[in-house]
Amino acid sequence: MNQERAALLVVDVQKAFEDKKWGLRNNPQAEKNIEELLAVWREHGKRFIHIQHLSNNPDSLFHPSNRGFAIKEEAKPIEGEAVITKRVNSAFIDTDLENRLTKDNIKTIVIVGLTTPHCISTTTRMSGNLGFSTYLVSDATAAFGMNDEKGRYYDPETIHAVSLATLHEEFAEVLTTKELVTKLQSL
Repeated sequence: MNQERAALLVVDVQKAFEDKKWGLRNNPQAEKNIEELLAVWREHGKRFIHIQHLSNNPDSLFHPSNRGFAIKEEAKPIEGEAVITKRVNSAFIDTDLENRLTKDNIKTIVIVGLTTPHCISTTTRMSGNLGFSTYLVSDATAAFGMNDEKGRYYDPETIHAVSLATLHEEFAEVLTTKELVTKLQSL
């Protein structure tokens, strides 16, 4: 990983995911790991971009008038840090993310945030398909349990593990926070 040309994408770490409607969640330490990675990135003056989901539906937890739109404290941008809003699962669709990365000659993307099977998976797939060297930090993202089309319930750990498995070595290298920090320190 060439960290000189790497960017950290912090995707949808928003208060909306604290709502009980989502049900059970895995990786309760995800936000702390994101906070750690942001500290490392800030310390080394590396490029990162906050991605924030915005819904036009006033009833959505992600509508700007609702508390859920706010970015959680652990991932809160500080003055001058880039924030891109998106309206769909991918941080690349209908945003200027790809142009920003290309303009800054970014070749490597590290992805963290919420949730693994939705915006993280979609953004990771697009990052890989667009030709970026992509890393996904497994313990800096999380999933909620969900039902399939037949009503069968899958626990959050299963959803998370299967989501990561579908991405690893096809669209990204999946690694932990510790593995990523070690990799950065070895460069």
